[in-house]
Amino acid sequence: MSDALKLPFAGEDFVRRISADLEEPKWLLEERMDALRLYDELPIETNNLFTLYVDLRAAHWNDIEPYREIGDAPGVDETVPEGVAALIDVGEDAIVARAMSAEARAAGVVVDTFANVLRTQPDLLRKALEGGQTLPDDDKFAQFARSHAALGLLIHVPDGVTLEQPIVVRWSVGAPGRGLITRTVLSLGENAGARVLEEQLPSAAHTGEGQSLWWGTTETLLGPGARLSFAGQQDFAGNTLSIVNRHATLEQDAQLNWALASVGAQLSKSRIDNRLVGRGSAVHQVEIGFGADRQLFDATSYTRHIGTDTTGDLLSKGVFLDRARGYYKGMITIERSAHGSDSFLGEFAMLLTKQARSVTIPSLEIDQPDVRRAAHSSSVGPIDETEIFYLMSRGLPREVARKFIVLGFLEPVVARIPLADAQDRLRALLDAKWPSTSEAAA
Repeated sequence: MSDALKLPFAGEDFVRRISADLEEPKWLLEERMDALRLYDELPIETNNLFTLYVDLRAAHWNDIEPYREIGDAPGVDETVPEGVAALIDVGEDAIVARAMSAEARAAGVVVDTFANVLRTQPDLLRKALEGGQTLPDDDKFAQFARSHAALGLLIHVPDGVTLEQPIVVRWSVGAPGRGLITRTVLSLGENAGARVLEEQLPSAAHTGEGQSLWWGTTETLLGPGARLSFAGQQDFAGNTLSIVNRHATLEQDAQLNWALASVGAQLSKSRIDNRLVGRGSAVHQVEIGFGADRQLFDATSYTRHIGTDTTGDLLSKGVFLDRARGYYKGMITIERSAHGSDSFLGEFAMLLTKQARSVTIPSLEIDQPDVRRAAHSSSVGPIDETEIFYLMSRGLPREVARKFIVLGFLEPVVARIPLADAQDRLRALLDAKWPSTSEAAA
């Protein structure tokens, strides 16, 4: 099948060259080749409900050349920031910071590149990756990252270890004409606990004309009783294309919290897959997007209930100005084995201008009638005028009232960010999106 994405940098030569440059073992090359086969075979969208809402016209693939080699920058910063358990910071094609607290190191926590882990603990990485179970086998974008990634990161928290301070993963890209393709694997052992903050920022090289690309994954494996809170902030520059797959497999009684905010990028395309395999496992997911100008946010979520007594609580919110667009698509599947499931999917969007557009498509597939709850809800529209009237009756000017309502609408994600400084930064980003008083009046 021809490559419907028409990526000029995709193909076997690229994959084999990256694998050879990284001196990867045979099993890892075979993983890449299996992913490449799936990538070649899959259509851009497999779900007929969502086919109409895939728009990649803004992407100029021919103008982008992905980095093939990612190395350490001169003088990698090994200072552990205050209040952080570990940090890895990637700027364009170099790792600029890699640090870990003494407590995390003593507990056996791993935060490092695939290349380094292959030299020190190869079995740990092989156990996580082999078989391709950490990414959806029906998604073309996920299989592209699996096959073509030039940089992989592994975060591993051993059995029984709980980190009180968060792990920070930071990406900075934006150089015109360049792209970074990555994978991040999160593995938490039995009864382990961690908080992770992923920051996606514009690099100093983002000035100038031409698109840049960040294409990555978050592949999460939670053992029995494991607890993970993952917060993501995407604030790439307006010349950047952002594509991400987040995939999680939860064993018995595992708990996962996603809190994801997208503010930047010209095109932001994401897909989240939650597989609730173990009895009593639960996922709580909140994602927001705030778009202006001609930004496009394309967010898809799949949650599959497989084990008994599993819980899914999923909420997507978007706010759109100018000619921005938002597509929020979700699917909850309750399999025959998933007795006692409790699942809710909500998708809501606010349109602040007449030219802004949004679509919400919440969906259910239920093969087991013995459930506690299976529900969805959605709405798209302007701000409720009665809410504006109420705040104005308390003395607030109309535009201030509108702003308070919008920022309050998005606050549930902000409140889940694990670092106070990062919370304040996200609030500032959301505040900066709001048009000036003169623009709003116009």
